[in-house]
Amino acid sequence: MKTPARLCVTAVILGCLLLGTAVSRADWINLTGAETSRNIAEIYVLDDHVKLILEIFVGDLETFEELIPDDWLKDMDGDRPNVTERMKQFSLSRFQFVTEGGEQLQAQLQLVEPRMRKDRQSPFAGMINPLTRQRVPEAPADKRVLYAELIYPFTERPDTLTFIPPMDEEGRAQVTIGFIAYHKAVPVIDFRYLGAPAKVALDWDDPWYTKFDNPNLKRHHKSALMSFLYMEPFEVRHEILTRVRDLEQWMDLGLRGDEYIEVEELEPLKQRIGEFFLNKNPVTVDGKRLKPILDRSNYVKVALTGIQLIEKPQRLEISTAIVGVILAYITDGMPQQVSVDWELFTDQIQRVPATAIDPAGPLLSYVEPQDRVHKWTNYLKNYKIPTVEQVAVDKALTTMQVPVASILCLIGLIPVARKWSQRNKDGGPTGALMATGALMLVAGLALYPFARVSIAKPNAIAPALTDSDAKLVLQALLKNVYRAFDFREEEDVYDKLALSVDGDLLADIYLQSRKSLQIQKAGGAQAKVKDVEVRAASVNGKPDRPLAYTLKANWTALGTVGHWGHIHTRKNLYDALVTVDAVDGHWRITDLELLEEQRIDPYGKSRPGSGERRPAIGGRGSALSRTESQTQAIK
Repeated sequence: MKTPARLCVTAVILGCLLLGTAVSRADWINLTGAETSRNIAEIYVLDDHVKLILEIFVGDLETFEELIPDDWLKDMDGDRPNVTERMKQFSLSRFQFVTEGGEQLQAQLQLVEPRMRKDRQSPFAGMINPLTRQRVPEAPADKRVLYAELIYPFTERPDTLTFIPPMDEEGRAQVTIGFIAYHKAVPVIDFRYLGAPAKVALDWDDPWYTKFDNPNLKRHHKSALMSFLYMEPFEVRHEILTRVRDLEQWMDLGLRGDEYIEVEELEPLKQRIGEFFLNKNPVTVDGKRLKPILDRSNYVKVALTGIQLIEKPQRLEISTAIVGVILAYITDGMPQQVSVDWELFTDQIQRVPATAIDPAGPLLSYVEPQDRVHKWTNYLKNYKIPTVEQVAVDKALTTMQVPVASILCLIGLIPVARKWSQRNKDGGPTGALMATGALMLVAGLALYPFARVSIAKPNAIAPALTDSDAKLVLQALLKNVYRAFDFREEEDVYDKLALSVDGDLLADIYLQSRKSLQIQKAGGAQAKVKDVEVRAASVNGKPDRPLAYTLKANWTALGTVGHWGHIHTRKNLYDALVTVDAVDGHWRITDLELLEEQRIDPYGKSRPGSGERRPAIGGRGSALSRTESQTQAIK
């Protein structure tokens, strides 16, 4: 048989989970609009200097005139100071950094050049902020900026620094500046506006606790230790975010140095941390203390849009390194009550955010030393556990009902009709025969709905599967296949797949799934398709196989992956040729060829370039399983 070109085994779920620019439904998103400001300042307070990176809007160059190179000015004044003098002036009156003792740090210009502004486009730009009822600003249409890098050295580490933007005589900022500040690798704030002097207290021992005195200047993710409890059918997950620095109080890190985690130490330390949490913070499900499974652990960082995995191994500072640990507990169905007895507190951490996440959404709370048990109770009244069930072939396609009693009555009419004909010909009485015939005819009609026998319908008279019926069949089959991947054990995955997939395609998908499960255990994240919608399906029969059809189908799949309190969502649109066969009285997918895949944005505004159209490439089995690409994409 000629084998059609098919996509690689992950197409649907992979398409849903390439998260480079995916919408983050549950992530916090900055609504101030500061990241789209005309001018941007990135400030890094490091061990012996402050680093300032500026993107200056082309229309505001006059305010930062000292940074413009001499050879850019056509009519340059001959008395213009040299770059050293200009940097002194810049340090005193333009962008200032002042210590607690009143010392103004002196700037040194490292780089200046024309660039196009970095794309920090907010997904809510141009929309109304629900809190302020103001429109979220959009980035300037003119993307030209003057890019500059400056450093402000210091010899002694200051306790505080005051950031002062260019000010006018009335004490107002001369230009609009959106800024972000870091102390070493820790973001101190999310993007905010720098419209006035801002004072930051620097904690050199633990930069996590560096903070501005202005309460409006803070980061959203401010807790160093966090607990997340996920309740799903057949599985409970306890996910923990913790800093390596805090773990020093509870376990021996086994590191060579006191300041850094070297690259070769990353994996052994991560494993020890995971094993440490296997024996801490016991979880009880429906009154039973279940044995945890170490699902995975990863190094992460606090970024502007939430928690992000650190993809490439790199040397990490102990004071800023964060580890995420995920523990899984297998359950029989949807639990009714789950609790975590939280044991880990420090002198600085006396209140730990604890979030419970179920199919209805997140529930935020805290645990404290005097109230350390985090409980979740199932109040989901209308929730139904997703199931995988065989899709039965409509009996109208395969069988016909024979009304045996009615047929016997009709057969009985034959001798009565013959006798009536003979007597009528001889001139004898026919009344009794007519009454008998009428009685048998009435009986045949009355018994028609009863005493029926099912027999196989001949292929020649079997009706074709209609487009509307095909759409329903494919919808049920696709839901089953995606649901099969929600199970953790390989045997469960195979058994559930076998209810909806048959032949070589089943073996291909299962083998690919085993590989992806191994990758998941090594650090990938398991994704779930939450919604499948078949938009259209047209039927083409197969002459050599009466109950086999090739469906030209169009459907969408919405996939999510959630960890550490945030959910990434992606939706893809597919065109494919799907072959379905009637096997032992049930529909199964036996072949699939993906024609085209298009990414669509399920929640945000339509944006140019937000869709990705690409033809199918690769091998068999394609749109129905997960692979290495999928799990790597989660990272």
